[in-house]
Amino acid sequence: MTTDLDDAPLHEPRLWRDQGWTAQIIKNEDDEGWAVAMFKAGESEPALVGPWTMGRDKKNPKPLDTAAFNTLVKTASEVIRRHEQQLHAQLNKALYVARDGAWLKISLEIVPAEDDPYAWLRAHDAAGEPLAQHKVAAGFRLTQAAAEAWVDSGFERPAGRD
Repeated sequence: MTTDLDDAPLHEPRLWRDQGWTAQIIKNEDDEGWAVAMFKAGESEPALVGPWTMGRDKKNPKPLDTAAFNTLVKTASEVIRRHEQQLHAQLNKALYVARDGAWLKISLEIVPAEDDPYAWLRAHDAAGEPLAQHKVAAGFRLTQAAAEAWVDSGFERPAGRD
């Protein structure tokens, strides 16, 4: 449970919380150095872990400051954005089939439900109007040949699918 205290900005040498992010400097167990972990508010796993600079005494970490924190927020946000783009690409595929002088968009959207994952196979015309939709197995392989066969069948439910 998040409280207002958990959201309040905190600026300590080894722990900063602001802008929905927490940066925590931690001892790097693999060597003599330090690391920084960036957590997005509400997440238990860090979005980013990276090396952290030693301080002038060469024993303790350099303290966090506004510039470093802002850079870490930007970098961690980019990591999350790239991860989301990669996940979207894994779960969504689209290709085009030309028939009767028109382009049809055929798409597959995988719904990664924990108990029973499935996918939506859809066809849209060039104006984006839906032409057909079928629920298929999450493992359905949308290839150019499969898309063309589906269009040529008049959008019949693909055989052997949910």
